Amino acid sequence: MPDDLDEINAVIERAVRTWQLPERVKRLTLPSYRYSQHDLDHLHLVLAEDAGRAVLGVAAWEPADTGDAPAGRSALLLHGLYVDPDRQRRGTGSRLLDAALAAATDQGFDGLLVKARPEAEGFFLARGLERLPIAEPEREYPHRFWKAVGRND
Repeated sequence: MPDDLDEINAVIERAVRTWQLPERVKRLTLPSYRYSQHDLDHLHLVLAEDAGRAVLGVAAWEPADTGDAPAGRSALLLHGLYVDPDRQRRGTGSRLLDAALAAATDQGFDGLLVKARPEAEGFFLARGLERLPIAEPEREYPHRFWKAVGRND
């Protein structure tokens, strides 16, 4: 996967450029969304590729901080889910989300936690994730979603 970082980051950049943000904000924040070799030491990345092995999408996850998960629950945090804009609405994002849910189950977590962009809320709601209430607005990200998973004991 290290060989794919340029292609992965190109997909991320194309996806971020579609976000409903001022161009200046996109330009300034884009570097924080790109993955580096160092990120691969901490995150698990899964790629969606076409038959020619071109990257269509990427999902990345890591264990969530206990303070971010619903009380008393353990969670896998979906760090990012990006699909090339030309390939959206074809099931790629759903397959990547399914991979994250399967990883949460396989690793014994109680569920999957997502901190979504506002324009992605409909995607996560349509796939059965529930919006988490905001108890501490000054601390909690406002677009958080949760899906409990069955544990494989």
